[in-house]
This record gives sequence, C-alpha cells and structure tokens, in this order.
Amino acid sequence: MEIITAERLSFRYPDESRNSLDELSFSVNEGEFVVLCGPSGCGKTTLLRHLKRELTPVGTGSGTLKYQGQLLAELSPERAAGEIGMVFQNPDAQIVMDTVWHELAFSMENMGYPPSVMRSRLAEISGLFGLEPLLYKSVHELSGGQKQLLNLASVLLLQPKLLLLDEPTSQLDPVAAREFIGILQRLNEEMSMTIVISEHRLEEVLPLADRVLLLEDGALKAEGSPREMVRRIGKELSSSHLAYLPTAARLFLRLSPEAEYAELNSLPLTVREGKQWLQKRRLLETDAKGMAVAGSVANTGLSTDAEVLLNCREVTFRYEQDGPEVLKKLSLLLFRGELLTIMGGNGAGKSTLLHVISGLAKPQRGKAELAKGVSAGYLAQNPLLYFSQDTVLEELQHMAHYAGMTEAESQHEIAELTAIFQLQDLWGSHPQDISGGQQQKVALAMVLLLKPDILLLDEPTKGLDPGAKENLASLLLHLRSQGASIIIVTHDVEFAARHASRCAMLFDGGITAEGTPESFFSANYFYTTAVNRMVRDWLPQALTIEDVN
Repeated sequence: MEIITAERLSFRYPDESRNSLDELSFSVNEGEFVVLCGPSGCGKTTLLRHLKRELTPVGTGSGTLKYQGQLLAELSPERAAGEIGMVFQNPDAQIVMDTVWHELAFSMENMGYPPSVMRSRLAEISGLFGLEPLLYKSVHELSGGQKQLLNLASVLLLQPKLLLLDEPTSQLDPVAAREFIGILQRLNEEMSMTIVISEHRLEEVLPLADRVLLLEDGALKAEGSPREMVRRIGKELSSSHLAYLPTAARLFLRLSPEAEYAELNSLPLTVREGKQWLQKRRLLETDAKGMAVAGSVANTGLSTDAEVLLNCREVTFRYEQDGPEVLKKLSLLLFRGELLTIMGGNGAGKSTLLHVISGLAKPQRGKAELAKGVSAGYLAQNPLLYFSQDTVLEELQHMAHYAGMTEAESQHEIAELTAIFQLQDLWGSHPQDISGGQQQKVALAMVLLLKPDILLLDEPTKGLDPGAKENLASLLLHLRSQGASIIIVTHDVEFAARHASRCAMLFDGGITAEGTPESFFSANYFYTTAVNRMVRDWLPQALTIEDVN
C-alpha cells in the first residue's frame, strides 16, 4: 500500500524566479527505505518539509500530496503530528527543553499521553538508545551525535509510521554516523517503519535503500533501486552523477567494461561486495612491495624550515571551573601553506580547539600563538550565526564593507566568490530560506571576504553536494598557493584523504596521532576511506579510486 503519493507537486518560495519543486510525481510504499539525493538546493529539504505538514514552507504551490490515500492537508492534527516524524539536519534546531528527560517527555506531553504510558515508552527508548546516563543532563552538555540521537528518540516516542530525515548524519563522526544509520536499518527491517532520508553521505545509507530518488532543479531526474541507479549512471546519466554512488560502485564503473553492467545483482554497493568483486576479477596484484604503512607520526610531508603560523603549546581548557578538561596540554603546529584536517569523535573538543585558536575562548593554561601580523578567520558549524541581513547579496556586501573594501573591490570579490560557489541565483533570497548546503556556502564566502592568513573551518563540507565539495577544494588549493594555511575540523574522511596535506586525531584532550593522509588513514580501522578498506590487503596506502590502477 502506498503511504505517500505526490502528483505534479510544485512549489515556489516568495519572490523567487523558479520553482523549488517542479511537477514532482512519485509514490512511497509502506515499509520502504527511500533515499533522496541531488545537489544542494535541488529541493530535498523543501520536499521533506512538505511531507511534514507542520513544517510546510510559505510560498505558492500546486499539485496533490496524499498520506495513505487521504490528502495530507486533511489529516487530523493528532494523526499528522503522531504518525509522521522528522529529524532535522541541525540537531540544535529541534531541541526545545533544558534537560534530556524534559526533551524526551515534551512531545508526549503535547499529545496528552497519560504518565504511565510516558514512563513506559521513556524506559524502552532510553534503553534502546543508551540515554539512561544522560537523562538528567543539560542538553547543552551533549555532543552533536548525542543531540541527534536525542532528536531521533524524541520522534520515535510517538511511534510514527513515516520517518523523515534531513541530512541526519552531517554532524556525526564516522563511528556515530554508522551507529545512527544502523538504528534506522533496524527500525525499517524490524518495525517495518517507512523511511525517507535526504543524504549526501551515501556510502552507508544507499546499500540499505529500496529506492533512490535523484532530484535536480526541483524535478525528478531519475529513480530506481540502488543497483538500477548504478547501471543508469554508468550508461545514461552525466558523469557528475557518479559522485552520488558508493565508492564500491564507482570503482566498479571505472574498472569494468560496459558489458558487465548487464547483470544487475553483480553490481557492488558495499565494501564487502567491492572486495569480493575485486578478488573475483583479480584486478589487484598480491605483491605489495614498497607499500608498507609508514608508522612514523612525524612523517608529515613538511620541510623542516617551513614557516610556523600557529603554535599551540600545552593548551588546557575547561568550560567550568570544576568541570572536566576538554583540552589537556594540547600541542600543535600549523605551517604556512598547509591544509591540516583534525578528526575525532563527537565531543572530543575539536570545535573547542578552534574557539581557542580564534580567540573566542581563553585557555586556563598554555597558549595558542599566531605569528606576528597573522590573522585568523573562523567559520562555525552553524552558518545561521553569520546572517543578519535580508538577502544573500546584502550579507556579502555587508561583510565586504566590514573588511574595508572599496566599492570596486567589493564587486570584484563578491562576483568571484559567487561564481565559485554558484550563488548567482541566490542573491535576492533571504539567507533563512535557502538550503543548509547553500547557507554553508554563503557563510564561507563571507569569511573569505576577510582574507585571513589562517582559515579555521568547522565542518565546512556539511550539507555540501559532491560538486560543491570539489569547488571548495579547488578554492582551498588556490588559497594555499597564495600562502594561506587552513585548519579543517571534519568528519568527512573522504574529503580529508583527498585534499589534506596533514591529518591529526584529537582524543582525550590531546593530539594522539598525526601524519600525511597515506600514513594516517592506512593505520586506522574505522577512520579511513572505503577504498582503503577494500584494497588495503594489496595496496595498504591507497585511499582514493585514483590510487587504484
């Protein structure tokens, strides 16, 4: 039975020149796991907000949207709120109460559940999600991963039939993201819960899908099972769509003759399937001479005379006088022209370290010193913190004015950044009305207008589609060639492996490992790329598809 049916669904935001949704027609069956993918601004979030009636955006629309055969607009408030749940991209945007206990109880109280039912459901969900130790904690003490689990648990307490998720793993570390997706798989398989999820990180989620919907410019570009999408992209669609496939599938398309596409079940989606296919084809030599993992932490690929722009010396920081130490005698150097990625679990202190380096937080002991005359620009995880104007263009002009640019300089710099991040069509849009990925690009462009010597970026690829990530990488390479240095806090292993010059792991308040991407990732088990997990028995330091010939 169809749980969702859309017929010629169109929608346009106020004052926009084009539709955000354009004649969308599709259906979702009960118990299906459906993945939405496509570039930033293609309409994924707008579509999900239409499916969650209470979040329907303001604008003009047409077409019909039905839930279990009934017009969505005609559902009773209790049924619409209880049977359709949604988890947002930004964990903080969904939390409304002060403690974990109060947040979990909030939705049930609004639905008027009796206390006995509330306590029974709380006990069950808290055990399933491991939230019991956190029940009486302030929500402000939780990491990003814990907040996202809290949001999912709060939604599930109403026992919805349809679960909508908008980039739910974008702020989670690789381990937490895998655990989160594992919970979604259990809900789908064991509870037959219908799931519609929008994601850019498709490595783990796509193999679980029954169907994939690929959106472009608000229209449905293609749909089908994951393997059908692999074959279509390999044969029909543009090469730009390759980025939406799991690594195993992309490696298959790169190394296979077109004749192999015919057997649908042979198309690999997971690391296991990819490795089995490689073994079957014997595409990799077993002789790995000269490919041993470099075990030296000191192997950073930097010359010993490189100029030091930042020196963190035994930095110790805690938020409260009697609270735990978030950073513990942390030491770190940043050299001119390098791109350093800092990884670690949610709550490890990565964002705190950027706060200390940027001067937003003062360490209790130790120092984070910038070289003389060096400036630092900081981009926080939440781009909404940077917006105060009515349009995207006004935001950029305001920042250029703050940076002391002349009118001519302002026009030139804004035009250049607009082209890089493809913001031309957004100049007249309100920053609050654009997608999360577009907001991220606008905020980054604003920081770049300040022309800092050191760029501090907290999860800059969050919400970005693959094409936007490559544009960002090209820009960062250009900045490095001009002498700028960059620190990126990220959970995006693939981006770090491809573009970093040095990687570091933050654990227990300090830097526990650092090195070139090849030495760093090949020594890890979870914090490594899908390619490395597939081929490390033959090519221990291969990280990307390009590394595998």
